[in-house]
Amino acid sequence: MSGKRLLFFFVSFVAFITIGCGSLLPSVKETKRTRLWGTFDEAKTAFEQITPYKTSVDDLHKLGFDPASTPNLKILSYLDIIHHFMFNPSIKKEDLDAGVQACIDAKTNCRAYEISLSNIAQDRYGNVLLDLFNFRRRTKETGWEFEALMVMVNGTVVHKFWGGTPIINAESERKNPLGPLQDSSDLLKQRALRTISP
Repeated sequence: MSGKRLLFFFVSFVAFITIGCGSLLPSVKETKRTRLWGTFDEAKTAFEQITPYKTSVDDLHKLGFDPASTPNLKILSYLDIIHHFMFNPSIKKEDLDAGVQACIDAKTNCRAYEISLSNIAQDRYGNVLLDLFNFRRRTKETGWEFEALMVMVNGTVVHKFWGGTPIINAESERKNPLGPLQDSSDLLKQRALRTISP
């Protein structure tokens, strides 16, 4: 094969890698959801049907909040509730919602359901060669997160709250001037600091 042809193939290959091909970069997808709710709004809509002092455990199960069939749903005891709400010594029981106080007083007659749902994708994009050799890595994160807690005393919901991020759309960029040598350089700096430290 002639030198010109080799040069052509080399330039074509470099152009293909450099210009483009985001599909060559790795991506990560993390999902914590159920077959019932595929979006943030669907999970929130189901949660909004819960009414404190009215909704029973059986009602929760019908809505989809059933630890026997719903993934990522955790059962908490009254001790977990104490740690959850009274994480700081300055927080007194009297400062809490009446339903949470009733749970703590009920002790073993209190249970809570905690659910954590998410659908998050991380995609690297940009120049493949710069990413491959660790000079510059650009990452885009998209998706949503939903978390909720339902506190029950004697089989009836007495307190609930939810939180989360309906829309996640974040980008990050990491630059390493030394490229593939950056990690080795950082490691040498750490070892040097450990050596000179008293």
